[in-house]
Amino acid sequence: MIDIATQIGAIDRTVSRRTEVDGSEIVSVLARRTYKSDPADLWDALTNPERIPRWFLPVSGQFHEGGTFQLEGNAGGRILECAPPARLRVTFGGDDSLVELRLAAGEAGTTTLELEHTVPLAMAQSGAGALWVGPGWDGMFLALGLFVDGIVAEDPAAAALSPEALAFSERSVRAWGETVRESGTATPEQLEQALAISLAQFAPGAEDPAST
Repeated sequence: MIDIATQIGAIDRTVSRRTEVDGSEIVSVLARRTYKSDPADLWDALTNPERIPRWFLPVSGQFHEGGTFQLEGNAGGRILECAPPARLRVTFGGDDSLVELRLAAGEAGTTTLELEHTVPLAMAQSGAGALWVGPGWDGMFLALGLFVDGIVAEDPAAAALSPEALAFSERSVRAWGETVRESGTATPEQLEQALAISLAQFAPGAEDPAST
């Protein structure tokens, strides 16, 4: 059984808007979690095409800086920077959608993983755009944590659709919604609309966001 409250609480979430050096505005979705793993092994779990399908999705491509990757049934992109075991930067589903993984060694054999997903403000529309991607990354963080702890599903894709996983996703959507609200990067109307769409996508069957 997944301790949903503990798993949700293990992830730190931040949503922000910022202006780049060229004057363009972007929305940043940042998730952070600490794992009981050293950086080298966590990096391998995140980048080794033989290990990734054991906890996430099958992946194909040319796995080197300048190469490409494609997750089965999901997004693909180009590998822009690869500096093991500390930093990986890729495009994700489009040239303007950037994902960066940062790993830092912690105490007692732990590693903190930061995942930052940035897109142009025009694409996200507001900070509420975090609800299109944040819950999905939470699901990845959860699956990675279970894998690191030695809990391996026979079919990770099916496990992600289990009632337990959907309950986690509902809590995740609401956690990201609260993060957006606290960030002040979206109007109440934008947030309400994004919550409804995100719940339907990541946690179908969940109650209406206005009722909680």
